[in-house]
Amino acid sequence: MPKLIQAREHAVEIGRHGLEGILALPEHAKGLVIFAHGSGSSRLSPRNTSVARGLGARGLGTLLLDLLTESEAAFRANVFDIPLLGARVAEAVRWGRMNPETAGLPIGLFGASTGAAAALVAAAEAPDEVAAVVSRGGRPDLASVHLPSVRAPTLLIVGGADYRVIELNEQALAILECEKRLEIVPGASHLFEEPGALEQVVGLASRWFESHLARAAR
Repeated sequence: MPKLIQAREHAVEIGRHGLEGILALPEHAKGLVIFAHGSGSSRLSPRNTSVARGLGARGLGTLLLDLLTESEAAFRANVFDIPLLGARVAEAVRWGRMNPETAGLPIGLFGASTGAAAALVAAAEAPDEVAAVVSRGGRPDLASVHLPSVRAPTLLIVGGADYRVIELNEQALAILECEKRLEIVPGASHLFEEPGALEQVVGLASRWFESHLARAAR
């Protein structure tokens, strides 16, 4: 059982749109994981918050942020605009590179639902800036033409009872040309609400990020 690490947490604004975010940095952080939430969620998503705290306890910095402003989110079509969301994740990556607190840290992306597609679009557009990607119950298939351009090692995590999403992840996995893996959490549904399911996500994601962010830091 790894020793739990406390992280400093504070509000930040990202990029020219002033996107609201929550940055949590443990002392001697091993890297920065930027979260891309799915449709209908925000930086306050309880599931992503739980995963972020789990990663933070293992020494990883995290950035939870809203990909849309409040006025943009009022237009439902924006919530499913993958190119727009991908551009916002890429903006957050640039912010992470320039922010004095995080500038020296290797960057990983964690995407849930449609946010997984946004994370993969950003990774494809910034291959030298993103060291690893993890998708939780994601729709990587929505990144479509961007998938062959992803160079960051990519882990796809899907619930064992989320049958249609398993199929879509298998299709995306076949298109990805980077280091890749599909992990299925037995019995878990799309939201990983079952006892212990989200803890398995944290374990899988933390090991993936620790391995690949450490490699990028060398």
